[in-house]
Amino acid sequence: MSRGGATGVPLVDLDDFTRGGPDAQVDFIQSLGDAIKDLGFVRVTGHGIDGALTEPAYEAAAALFGQPEESKRRYFVDGGGGERGYTPFGGEHARDNPLPDLKEFWHVGRELPSGHPLRPVYPPNLWPEEVPAFRRAMLELYFALEDCSEVLLLALARYLGQRDDVFTAMTRHGNTILRALHYPALESGMVPKGAVRASAHEDINFITLLITATTSGLELLTRDGTWMAVNAQPGEIVVDAGDMLHRVTNGLIPATTHRVVNSDDTSEARYSLPFFVHPRPDSVLRVLDSCRGDGFGEPPPDITGYAFLRERLTELGLF
Repeated sequence: MSRGGATGVPLVDLDDFTRGGPDAQVDFIQSLGDAIKDLGFVRVTGHGIDGALTEPAYEAAAALFGQPEESKRRYFVDGGGGERGYTPFGGEHARDNPLPDLKEFWHVGRELPSGHPLRPVYPPNLWPEEVPAFRRAMLELYFALEDCSEVLLLALARYLGQRDDVFTAMTRHGNTILRALHYPALESGMVPKGAVRASAHEDINFITLLITATTSGLELLTRDGTWMAVNAQPGEIVVDAGDMLHRVTNGLIPATTHRVVNSDDTSEARYSLPFFVHPRPDSVLRVLDSCRGDGFGEPPPDITGYAFLRERLTELGLF
């Protein structure tokens, strides 16, 4: 059952789908799908990802970003599109906005066994020698969020009347990314006019899972053009729809614009850990048959996951 919170963002309980009876599962699918279609965001509880996973990840992220700048820059891959390792403060901007975002981040990607056909395709992860706990904390959280994402994508497939694996067949072994994000504390006069921690943008991928950040600031743009705060409660996961889901549903599920605004007191740092669910590079983003015809616009042409990602990263200034 969907329940709106103080922010107006619906809340669903994943337990209703994974452990509930048939009626509870049907209600969950409808509530999840309606929230994603109508608002682009939903808050999820009952996902099983608790403080034993999230607290070590946040502690490791804080230790990492507390390192000297010269140490962090050892892990910056020039020309790598920010796919793995460190991206310095001001290194990314939103599409159509030249002002840099007030953040630095580190990308953790999939690790595959020797001999896997995609192992030479994905860039290798970079692990900071200065923070040994970072690797284990991030990989454990990565695996747990991936398990959660697969259940959510299955439920969305059923909401759209598709076969259960229509999305997970593309995202399994995909180029999914866990991003450790640091919005540094900013002293008065340090903020360029008009710059915010993350300017208005849409995510590139299918869906994003975001465990509760350390401070507020996340806002979404509603369909009527107003900004709404997304202040999830501790322990909840915020899920939003990205450009790839928008594309394959021919706009039935729009990618929702969102941003992270500067808090009233920018002297407080902010950390977050978004999990961007991506397909395999060779997966073809093709509009679903059920999202064609009467009531829909002309479907966009087929494109591979790799080509779409590269196009968007170029727009963000990472290539």
